[in-house]
Amino acid sequence: MSIDYKLNMLKDNIRKLKSAAIAYSGGVDSTFLLKVAHDVLGDKVIAVTAKSSTYPEREFNEAKQFAEEIGVKHIVIISEELDIEGFSKNPTNRCYFCKKELFTKIREVAKQNNVEKILDGSNLDDTKDYRPGMEAARELEVVSPLKEANLSKGDIRDLSKSMGLRTWNKPSFACLSSRVPYGSEITMNKLKMIEISEQFLLDLGFHQVRVRHHGDIARIEVSPEEREKFFSIELMDKIADRLKKLGFKYVTLDFFGYRTGSMNEVLTNQQKQL
Repeated sequence: MSIDYKLNMLKDNIRKLKSAAIAYSGGVDSTFLLKVAHDVLGDKVIAVTAKSSTYPEREFNEAKQFAEEIGVKHIVIISEELDIEGFSKNPTNRCYFCKKELFTKIREVAKQNNVEKILDGSNLDDTKDYRPGMEAARELEVVSPLKEANLSKGDIRDLSKSMGLRTWNKPSFACLSSRVPYGSEITMNKLKMIEISEQFLLDLGFHQVRVRHHGDIARIEVSPEEREKFFSIELMDKIADRLKKLGFKYVTLDFFGYRTGSMNEVLTNQQKQL
């Protein structure tokens, strides 16, 4: 199945919807989906972004800017995950609670704007990892057109590049809560430590960054090709000093580098069924 065939399938499927509310984070997938949907349906599309403590300010600003550039109606809602019962305790199905809250609020927005369907940016590759949020999407009848068109992350990046979208090579992003090990309580302070730490590393020139919060320990993940930057003693000292000032006692580098869902590596198959 060629990439052009998949793109045409995506457009045809969106065209059948007549109107749509996009769960829009400003990431690679939702930006691509928003652009295609807006091209196909015009002003029958709205973008809905949830602003919360798990969503970095830089991501929100980028999402807002792109929505303004293409002229789509952009609605911002407040979704404070820490207030959701069961979320802050950080169970293995944490994402289910978050997504259910998000899609419920987007459904209300869609109804107010006479929009028929809610769309999210889940792609084919997302089915290969542990994604409890997909269950919430199924329950609330959220449509995942990228997945339905068999579009992988690589396909979406390639198509985004050909369409001139600057997000084509944007690093993958997940909410800040995903940096905290399952079973460890999620707090506002932890989220702030993570956000500031990651922004500091991005400002130093790193492209793909995760700062995993293991209590007193910060476990830094960067893309494999960027690991050699840590060979600089001066840079290591600068990073260690900054993160210790934020509250970490120990600052470590994950030798394996960044990989999607590293916090899921400790889960058993039974835990993934919860």
